Amino acid sequence: MPFVTAEPKEYNMKYEVAVEGRAPSILPAGKKWKLVWNDEFDGNALDESKWNYRLNFWGYRSPAFTTEGVEVSDGTLKINLLRKGDDFCSAHLQTGGLTFDNPRDATSKKFWPFGAKDKFKFMHKYGYYEIRCRLPKCDGWHCAFWLQSPSIGAHPDPSVAGVECDIMENYRQHKFGTMVCGCGWGGYGAEGKWAGHYEFPLEETENGWHNYAVHWTPEGYTFYADGKIVGRQMAPECAVSQVEQFLLVTTECHGYNRVFKAQGEAGEVTRGCCAGDPVPELFEATLPDVFEVDYVRVFDEI
Repeated sequence: MPFVTAEPKEYNMKYEVAVEGRAPSILPAGKKWKLVWNDEFDGNALDESKWNYRLNFWGYRSPAFTTEGVEVSDGTLKINLLRKGDDFCSAHLQTGGLTFDNPRDATSKKFWPFGAKDKFKFMHKYGYYEIRCRLPKCDGWHCAFWLQSPSIGAHPDPSVAGVECDIMENYRQHKFGTMVCGCGWGGYGAEGKWAGHYEFPLEETENGWHNYAVHWTPEGYTFYADGKIVGRQMAPECAVSQVEQFLLVTTECHGYNRVFKAQGEAGEVTRGCCAGDPVPELFEATLPDVFEVDYVRVFDEI
């Protein structure tokens, strides 16, 4: 995956209280916004009317994904890195699901190669997608906030099949001090295309909280970090999804499904899908280590 180095640019932004008593959103100024979906994590357990757990990876049960280690307390979501003997896992949350993840139903006599889908909790097209979060402190696993299509790569036109939109990934944070954002389409094989993800420096804040967002329009994608533009991918150089997509708030332990090489690229695991070994950095992690989320919000421009 090629990277384009981006220096965060100041932009005309405004703070807006989307939910009374909670931290305000950072929204592009000069536009009118309407909150259409959100989770403020105010309860004492994950709201499963809004979220699914991703447990499968390309048709196989992944040992790196789990329903354990997810806490909701004091107004935040906490996804913990878990160690079980010499193995590690963490949770992968989504409001929908990828069709290709579903293993074949062994009890079915039908020829359809995919099992039943989980219920989709939220799908949306265009708008402003924002997370406020604190990043994990240890290497060997990473967190991400992104948008995905249930059928990416299944149609020759990516505007119909959908686009993977990575709003924030931190897998280069610990070795390089940088964050990543950007889009890919066409699936993950020979037809996959990546316009070039943006790599931008992580600028620490006093309290550790960060805001990451994307403004997705029919013309393309503008990426933000803490109120600054860090990347922009527009048509025709970048494919733009014209279909509803689902949200993901995820973590992933390295080595099981993918290996992140020194240059930050994702490669195949050494022993086949979901059969890799945990990377050495996981054994060096100081636990507890957690990805903490204050809120996730989706706005429409009106």
